This record gives sequence, C-alpha cells and structure tokens, in this order.
Amino acid sequence: MKEVIATDLGPKAIGPYSQAVRANGFVFVSGQIALDPSTQKLVSGEIMMQTERVLENLKAILGAAGSSLEKVVRTTVFLVDMNEFAAMNEVYARYFREQFPARSTVQAARLPRDVRVEIDVIALA
Repeated sequence: MKEVIATDLGPKAIGPYSQAVRANGFVFVSGQIALDPSTQKLVSGEIMMQTERVLENLKAILGAAGSSLEKVVRTTVFLVDMNEFAAMNEVYARYFREQFPARSTVQAARLPRDVRVEIDVIALA
C-alpha cells in the first residue's frame, strides 16, 4: 500500500509527481529545489542559501509524512557545479549530525529552474 504525502509546508509539485510517498515503512521524498513554500518562488543566491532552503523543504515534507531528518537512510545530492561541494556539504552537515545517511553526490548539467542544488531522500516512516 502506498500513501501520497502533500503539505503546504513544502513547495507544491511543479510537475506530475508527489512531494512524497509513504510505502512499506519508508518515505520517499521527491527531489527538492530551493523553492520557498510560502511564495513558490526560487530562493536566489549562492549554493549555501539554496542548500538550506532545500533541506528545510525536505524537513517539512518528512514531518508531514510522520518522519524526520533523523530517520533518513539515503540521500542523493545533485549539483550543477561540483566545485560547490564543500559549501553545500557545510550546510548539509548542520542537518545531518549523527548516524549519517548513505549519500551519493553527482554533478548534473542542468537542474529544474536552473537551481544550483537538488536533493532527494528516503527515510524510515
């Protein structure tokens, strides 16, 4: 059984997908970009500001699904420029402190709305 998760605390989906889906004891959160959920506008600026907005969006969606960042088991980080890895990682490390989730980080030629970073997660429900 699967349950679609939707919350006004996270940005609305900008395509045919769900913010998150809860299934079989896991929460699968779609890739989040630096959209401010209250305005649906992009947070412009450098990678650190965008990464913080992305992680706040993930935190809100996980909360709506009855989960949390502490229950994240896997993340995928997409960066437009791998030279920004250290700056992204500095912010990321503020949100994930112990029992770190597994993670992949890849450089992407282009991300939705030309953002600098996108992150998706899988968490325990």
